[in-house]
Amino acid sequence: MAESHVQRKLLDMMKRRIPTVIAIVLLLAVWEAWVRIGHVPSTMIASPSEIAQATVETWPTLWPATQVTLLEGTVGFLLAVACGILIGILLYCSRVANAALFPLLSAAQTMPLISIAPLFLIWFGFEISGKIVIVAVFGLFPIAVQTVRGLEAVPQFYSDVALTCGATRAWTLWHVKLRVAARQIYGGIRVSAAYIFATATTAEYLGARKGLGIWLQAAYNSFRTPLIFSATLVIIVITGILMCLVNLSERLLLGPADADADPDADQ
Repeated sequence: MAESHVQRKLLDMMKRRIPTVIAIVLLLAVWEAWVRIGHVPSTMIASPSEIAQATVETWPTLWPATQVTLLEGTVGFLLAVACGILIGILLYCSRVANAALFPLLSAAQTMPLISIAPLFLIWFGFEISGKIVIVAVFGLFPIAVQTVRGLEAVPQFYSDVALTCGATRAWTLWHVKLRVAARQIYGGIRVSAAYIFATATTAEYLGARKGLGIWLQAAYNSFRTPLIFSATLVIIVITGILMCLVNLSERLLLGPADADADPDADQ
């Protein structure tokens, strides 16, 4: 029974992924044919085969740049998760803090990175620490917002039951409300993870010593379009890996998404 259940799950997963794989293969085939048949200059747009070749040839220098961006993005993301959840709890627990800080937090997210990066260059120079702070600042907003919304959406009876059983309000918050709101909080974490490495790369592009942003800048200055696509491909891949890790952590901590469904809902 257990093996058949696992096999059924794998088949369902494969069925969901097949359309995605087919769409990607068709897109790459059309892209390759358009560039080759249309004789599009490689300085304008590179074909998938040229991008793959450029990635392999430049990997000895591309990988060290990727490691720098990975470090900045990963550390900044972890800080964003911790700070975002704590800020969200603070905004939920204190109406004064919500009224005072939430508008400021929202305003901070509307400012373009190009207007803030020079300040961080003045404060931190070209060091990695400045990029980590930028990533954390831009990554915590969706996590904080979803934490507040998730806590506000928790039905009151959860608190009533816990308090009736003798639990304190603090215990109820940390062990009951946050657990119920965890799915929505993870929604904010996924949104943040989606653009963490893009933010780190942009921050590097505006001022750094090394990283994928500097790689992109060098490729642009030399009109080597395949290398621009190579760096873009790497950003997509590491972002996808981070998203998978986020989903895995959610499954390990909270179980499958359907585990929270009410078994009596359809009755």
